[in-house]
Amino acid sequence: MVPIALTIAGSDSGGGAGIQADLKAMSALGVFGASVITAVTAQNTQAVTAVHGIPLDVIAAQIDAVLYDLDVRAIKIGMLATPEIIQTVADGISRYGGPVVLDPVMVAKSGDALLAQEAVQTLREVLLPRATILTPNLPEAACLLEQGDAASTAEMTTQGKALCALGAGAVLMKGGHGAGDICHDLLVDETGVIAEFQAPRQNTTNTHGTGCTLSSSIAAGLAKGLSLIEAVGEAHSYLQGAIAQADTLRVGAGHGPVHHFHRMWSV
Repeated sequence: MVPIALTIAGSDSGGGAGIQADLKAMSALGVFGASVITAVTAQNTQAVTAVHGIPLDVIAAQIDAVLYDLDVRAIKIGMLATPEIIQTVADGISRYGGPVVLDPVMVAKSGDALLAQEAVQTLREVLLPRATILTPNLPEAACLLEQGDAASTAEMTTQGKALCALGAGAVLMKGGHGAGDICHDLLVDETGVIAEFQAPRQNTTNTHGTGCTLSSSIAAGLAKGLSLIEAVGEAHSYLQGAIAQADTLRVGAGHGPVHHFHRMWSV
């Protein structure tokens, strides 16, 4: 059977992030992607102009329908928007025993907020302890810990361990918001750094959906039976290739998407 992964996230009408990015990444990595839509956004490469949360009973019904029938090997969770949606998702996956990748989506690439401020505590208390791996960027990690952004790999490690202390099995501290010519991503558990992934910082503004793509790629690897370190390594390599080819797409006038199918076709 083809491995199956489930993404629980918001829809991006521009096609570069959210559910759309997740399903593209999963498909590109040889995994069948199922989806639960938590919100519909009116969004393009420049702005998010409207957000509509899906009714809670419909979110719950989507989760039940997928988990009842499909052999889901990994779940990725992205945009959840409100405390009520977070709780609904937590309840919906409460009997699921497989790995969960939690991407704490808070702000779109355009700068528009995607998570209500009052929802941060609910995310921290209700879903973070359920995460096999949490994948925050530096501002997201700082927000979850109510601290300033990490400014060094040592501070990234400290914050990653603090997030593990809150219940996450492991944390991938993403260094995309950091400084320097080399981007450092640190995979941290309660003991400290267990793997580091480095890449030259690429000169492009077309990075819309990178967080969604990375987290769903990790879920795809876990669905294929890879270890956590292997899944993160495969996802990291795949995303770097997608960013490297992003400028060839020329989609939109703002922050364009990465090239999810860079291994299969080129412009």
